[in-house]
Amino acid sequence: MPYNKALKLFTVSYWGAFPRSGLRPFTYRWLLALLLASLTLPALAEDYLAMPVRVAEAVRVTLAPQQWLAATVVSRHEAEIAAEANGRLLSVAEIGTRVASGEVLAHIDDTFAKLKVDELTAAVAREEATLQFLRSEMRRLTRLARQNNTAQTQLDDVASRQLVAVNELSIAHTRLAEAKEQLRRHQLRAPFTAVVVERRKRGGEWVSTGDTLLRLVDTSALEVQASAPLSARRFVRPGDHLSVSSDDGSVSGRVRALVPAADARSHRLDLRVTLVGDDLIVGQPLRVAIPRARAREVLAVPRDALLLRGQGAAVFRINDDNQAERVAVTLGIASGDMIAVSGDLQPGDRVVIRGGERLRPGMAVQILADNDGE
Repeated sequence: MPYNKALKLFTVSYWGAFPRSGLRPFTYRWLLALLLASLTLPALAEDYLAMPVRVAEAVRVTLAPQQWLAATVVSRHEAEIAAEANGRLLSVAEIGTRVASGEVLAHIDDTFAKLKVDELTAAVAREEATLQFLRSEMRRLTRLARQNNTAQTQLDDVASRQLVAVNELSIAHTRLAEAKEQLRRHQLRAPFTAVVVERRKRGGEWVSTGDTLLRLVDTSALEVQASAPLSARRFVRPGDHLSVSSDDGSVSGRVRALVPAADARSHRLDLRVTLVGDDLIVGQPLRVAIPRARAREVLAVPRDALLLRGQGAAVFRINDDNQAERVAVTLGIASGDMIAVSGDLQPGDRVVIRGGERLRPGMAVQILADNDGE
């Protein structure tokens, strides 16, 4: 309602009523002021209050067109632990158990293995005693031979028996070492620090050599695995940084390897990307962006600056008077959060990345700092 019309209506309708109602002139003046404020403040707010926005600068950067690949988090150290001896399984680690390198995972009954070690230990002692006797006999016969008190044939016989005893002792030591190794293999130890993620056998079951008992996964040495097209070998090198996307956002990963051997059926390459973070789990689905062409220098703005309408794309640029200017742009290649644009923009121009939905050309804005609330 126009201001003059509202004031006239108020005056005509209520001027005669206030004296009859007993209102004092002071109260009347305050009511009139409140009415005027209710009519004028919305117009003032619309015309003069600045719109709060966040801005970023248009910059010249080097970008390359990308394609996204499906990827999965895998562990660099994963192993299935198999039994190395026959016997009854006495104990086996539970699923979810974190074990250090060298820690016992499973114990197979080693009664017979211990008895074998005891037997061969005694055999070694026997051969050592035999060899010791023959060496003593050899020294005695050698002294007698110098005095011509013994036959050379007898001396040669003892020397031959001594040589056989040396070989027998060597064989006994070898058999004892083999028995001790068999005894050691009744205890399965972790080859690296890992977590038990699967258990195939339980305590009390009979196991044979080669039976899989456990599966271990090192959850501290994770990386991303993706299947890349053959063309990737022209644009991806070990050490390059690629964008990796998950439900929690995007991070940068470093290419550890692009295996130069394609799968015979899919004709794709194995891509491995190293990530740093404790929030990843084996089997987690991700996406990896790899370049599809050579990188080139372009003028780019954040994706959040774009206004996509039926008539095309545009951004709001903030001029030196902190007023919004709508600038039509043509979109180019994109990489991560940045996208190339061409139009009436220059490097260093401030473009709106938050609050642009409510802006109109020519509106005044208030630029918020990063730590200011919207």
